[in-house]
Amino acid sequence: MKLQNITFACESPVELAQFWRDALGYVELDVPPEVMEQVQASIDAGELDATGWGMAVPPDGVGPRLLFQRRPKTPTESIPIHLDLNADDREGEVQRLVGLGATVVETKSHRIGTFTETWTVMREPEGNGFCVQ
Repeated sequence: MKLQNITFACESPVELAQFWRDALGYVELDVPPEVMEQVQASIDAGELDATGWGMAVPPDGVGPRLLFQRRPKTPTESIPIHLDLNADDREGEVQRLVGLGATVVETKSHRIGTFTETWTVMREPEGNGFCVQ
């Protein structure tokens, strides 16, 4: 078994999918033309909301896809799962993400013996938390 999708309930799925594509270097889902024709027909008929979902997928196809759907969501403070991002240059990555629309909540450190782990708690444009270390 492998993890295929991580689904997020959000208010602005298209915009949030774009934020995470930019943040993670993910790309839009490549939909085959014959499927896209059916999707477009459903949109034209008013059966499907083109702004009701967005997706971000790894460019090499390895790793989970992120699916964003317009749905009621819980308060951002009580979300039981968030993404942890690992960067070679944490401070540089934090600044890049701020430029994409994220906000910094705080930077924390934890020391165990001689090892110190430092991470920055952030919020993406809809207020959901994530960390960069």
